[in-house]
Amino acid sequence: MEPFVRLENVCKVYETNGVRVQALRGVSFEIEKGEICVIIGQSGAGKTTLLNIIGGMDTLTSGKVFLDGEEISAYSKIKLTAYRRNDIGFVFQFYNLIPNLTAIENVELAAQLVRASVSPAQLLADVGLAGRMSNFPAQLSGGEQQRVAIARALAKNPKLLLCDEPTGALDYQTGKSVLALLQRQSREKGMTVVIITHNTALTAMADRIVILKNGEIAYVKLNESPIPVEELEW
Repeated sequence: MEPFVRLENVCKVYETNGVRVQALRGVSFEIEKGEICVIIGQSGAGKTTLLNIIGGMDTLTSGKVFLDGEEISAYSKIKLTAYRRNDIGFVFQFYNLIPNLTAIENVELAAQLVRASVSPAQLLADVGLAGRMSNFPAQLSGGEQQRVAIARALAKNPKLLLCDEPTGALDYQTGKSVLALLQRQSREKGMTVVIITHNTALTAMADRIVILKNGEIAYVKLNESPIPVEELEW
């Protein structure tokens, strides 16, 4: 069967004021449906650029990206907008919740974007926030805000969940609870999850590990025995 996500020789060059910076050089790898893929790299390695290209928020300079058999790198701007809206869920490091909307209103806003959405109230209950639905972001802890952000991303029932340093702003225990939630989505619902991070300890929970260095693939490794997040230590 064809891989769920496939990148072929992806390159990205930024040019600003005559300065040319190559963020990605010939990146190629695959991800199977239902896998957790952890992409590791230091700051400036190209992780966020790569995630933005997969998610349709940035365009590549050359190469190809496929999702579920479709070449998204060939999409027009209109098709990319629909792709981001319908197929992709994003979880960012700093939550990006709308401050004047309650937790459930933040999730409802995402659910309204698509037809095959998931119940916002059920999602908030699933992430342990059944009693916090009417709270505004300022009334929630960092971990609670991140769980709202995950519920919001899942409300669209996306084909692919993309997570940009989802635990970077969280304390140890809250970070583990967020990762455990992501792992459950993969194991119980067959959702494909991509996590970018500089924390090498997270590779132990992954099905597939991609190491980026200076915009290039250092190596790709399959993990035959990923461990439950509860056993992670860092």
